[in-house]
Amino acid sequence: MQDQDNLENKVSPQTTDTHYLQNQLLIAMPGLEDPYFKQSVTLICQHSEHGCFGITINKPIPVTVDEVLKQLKLDAEDESSIEHNHPENKNFALGKPALRGGPVQAEQGFIIHDSNQQWSNTFSIDENLSVTASQDILVDIAAGNGPENYLLTLGCASWEAGQMEAEILNNSWLNCPADKKIIFNMPFEERWQGAADTLGVNLSAMSNISGHD
Repeated sequence: MQDQDNLENKVSPQTTDTHYLQNQLLIAMPGLEDPYFKQSVTLICQHSEHGCFGITINKPIPVTVDEVLKQLKLDAEDESSIEHNHPENKNFALGKPALRGGPVQAEQGFIIHDSNQQWSNTFSIDENLSVTASQDILVDIAAGNGPENYLLTLGCASWEAGQMEAEILNNSWLNCPADKKIIFNMPFEERWQGAADTLGVNLSAMSNISGHD
């Protein structure tokens, strides 16, 4: 994970009047074989006429939150101390996995969370969901004072203007409204089909062949 200045160069606090697919879950179609996105579910954090920025939410990596904190010298309290000092924060757990957020800037950290609290570089996806890319939120997580629900991801995904729309037309993706239960509570291995279930779609029964010429 990089230092705070580098963490801040991806998430922009700017908002746009047109949100396109912002706050949608992007579901990879069965025929998408890209190794970064195969059977992926990606939260679209920002989408405008200039392009699209998202974070994949179902690809755990063999790195835990506490290992990231130790790497940054933000050592977490031991679990019993957290439970004693911060009993309201049930979601902090040593051993909680970090996720591969996408192929872009793979060492940069992003935290998806449900608190409306603002850290030094927080972008609101909607009134109940945000992404933060500054180290101060990790300081609070280490102290047991972070958001109740969060995902720590390394890397992100981005698309140029018009690229995402073209990929959807080429049958690479489905999309559905973001669901906090999927983002924070559903087991990672169930999220791909779980997101499709909100559309009534059985991905295993779908053809891998595009329906467009």
